[in-house]
Amino acid sequence: MKITVVGAGAVGASCAEYIAIKNFASEVVILDIKEGFAEGKAMDLMQTASLNNFDTKITGTTNDYLKTADSNICVITSGIPRKPGMTREELIGINAGIVKEVSSNLIKHSPDAIIIVVSNPMDTMTYLVHKTLDIDKNKIIGMGGALDSARFKYRLAEALDAPISDVDGMVIGGHSDKGMVPLISKATRNSVKVSNFLSPERLNQVKEDTKVGGATLTKLLGTSAWYAPGAAVSSLVHSIACDHKKIFPCSALLEGEFGLNDLSIGVPVVLGKNGIEKIVELDLDENDLNHLIESAEGVKKTNSLLNL
Repeated sequence: MKITVVGAGAVGASCAEYIAIKNFASEVVILDIKEGFAEGKAMDLMQTASLNNFDTKITGTTNDYLKTADSNICVITSGIPRKPGMTREELIGINAGIVKEVSSNLIKHSPDAIIIVVSNPMDTMTYLVHKTLDIDKNKIIGMGGALDSARFKYRLAEALDAPISDVDGMVIGGHSDKGMVPLISKATRNSVKVSNFLSPERLNQVKEDTKVGGATLTKLLGTSAWYAPGAAVSSLVHSIACDHKKIFPCSALLEGEFGLNDLSIGVPVVLGKNGIEKIVELDLDENDLNHLIESAEGVKKTNSLLNL
C-alpha cells in the first residue's frame, strides 16, 4: 500500500506521521514544491521509526510526481493555510489553482488512486477536483467532517466531564464556521442521549464552540491546526487501505441525497477499499435538515467563485 501526501507543511507532515505510526502502509511519499523540504521532513520522520516501532518507509521529493507513481491513496494538503481573521473561503483564489494542478498530476501518475482533499475551502476544493478529474466520484473525498466531528466529541466530553471514549457525535454540512451542523440530537454518551445530562444552554455552547473550533485554534496558534487534521486524515486512509468500512462524515458529491445536488458537502459515508462505498442518508429532524440546506447554499455560493 503506497500513500502520497502532497504538502510537507505541518498538516502534511502530521498526516504522514500518523499514517506511518499505524504501520499499515508499505510506503508514504511526501511531495512539496520547496526544495529539500519534503526530503527533510521524511528523513526526520524516518529517524523516529525505531523509537515508534513502525516499518513504513517514508520518502520525500521536491515536485517530482514520478516518485508518487502507482499510489493507492493520495492526500492533498497543499495551499496556503489560514491566518488569524481569515475565513476558509478567502483562500479560494490561490488554493484553487494549486489543487487543480496537483490533482491532475497525481492522477496522471496514479490513475487508480483515491484522492482525499484537505486544502481549504475544503468542500469547494473537493468539488473542484470532481470537476477537474475524470474518475469515479467515490474516489474523491473531502476530509472536513471527520475533523469537525472529532472537535465536537472533544467539546462534548469537556461539557460532560466524561472520558472521550464514552462520547459519540457527528458533524455534517459544510466545513466552515457558519456551515457546520453538529448533530446534538443524535449525540450520545454510551448510547444515552447527551440531552439527558446537559442543559439546552450548555448544549448550544458546545455546538457554537465546535463550529468555531478551527478559528479558535488559528487565533491561538497564528496558523491552522495540524495534529487533529493529520489524525483525521490518517483515520480515513486507514479505513480505506484496510477496507474497514467505517462510517465517517466526509465531503462527498451529492446527486439527490438529502435532497441536494451538484455539490460536495459533509455527510456520513462508509469508507472502504473503493473509497466511498455508500452515502448514509440519516433521518434528520426538521431543524437539522434546514441547517444542512442552509449550509449547502453557502457551499454553492463559494463554489460559484470557481473559474470552471
